[in-house]
Amino acid sequence: MTIKDTIDSIPAERSVEAEGFANRKLIRPSLNRTDHNHNHNHTAAPVGERRPDRPERNDRPNGPRKATPPEQTNAENFYYQKQMQSRTPMVVVLTDGEEIHGVIEWYDKTCIKVTRNGSPNLMIYKPSIKYMFKEAEKRS
Repeated sequence: MTIKDTIDSIPAERSVEAEGFANRKLIRPSLNRTDHNHNHNHTAAPVGERRPDRPERNDRPNGPRKATPPEQTNAENFYYQKQMQSRTPMVVVLTDGEEIHGVIEWYDKTCIKVTRNGSPNLMIYKPSIKYMFKEAEKRS
């Protein structure tokens, strides 16, 4: 008989430490809210009352939170209104490079109407406009 045979024949036993560890119970002491905070000035406020030690969001040292920027700034609308009221001669350059000369008569969300002298008036879809400028600003 070799040493290997004697080791294989001995049944494996659990160690006493492993059994003791498995049978342990978790004991949690009941702590008050002030016991685990470092600052002992906190007291629980009744439901519905404001805690005096907690500043409101608007009382923050950096001021109130910035509002999200608006989706539309109305700058485009303001520009169209100004050009319509003063009847400014405009040059509208389309995406294909064609230039249209005239005065903006009205606009909406999707298009503008350009009144032209000696030519038919046009309704131009905004997605087809590359850019526009005042005719007086045209450099030759």
